[in-house]
Amino acid sequence: MEADLDLALCMRCHCLAARRRARELTRAFEAKLRPHGLRATQFSVLVALAAAGPKPVGALARALGVERTTLTRGAGVLERNGWITVRESQDGRERLLSLTASGRRKLEQAYPAWKSAQDAAEKTIANDSRASKR
Repeated sequence: MEADLDLALCMRCHCLAARRRARELTRAFEAKLRPHGLRATQFSVLVALAAAGPKPVGALARALGVERTTLTRGAGVLERNGWITVRESQDGRERLLSLTASGRRKLEQAYPAWKSAQDAAEKTIANDSRASKR
């Protein structure tokens, strides 16, 4: 059975490569956002709330592709900083997240840093794409 295992193939695992690349991108974005007191995930929450308005935790978690518990933890930090509010929905079964005026200002201040990271990422991805076609 061991003779059939080609572990060298595992070292070229697409899942591993994608996760590694995602971590690299995240580190680049977070380096740019750090001076603004934001992590990349927190910036994404502020953007989503600015774009779509108040959202229940579950709907926002699905839209961002994160677990509810992860979003809830992150929302706590954003709420403590005064960038979002968290309140019970009318029926009390869901918590509603809303962007505050302070959160909007934080988003606007951090946007140029995010844009710089985005532009750098697009350039890197374009270069990687051109290199892979050679």
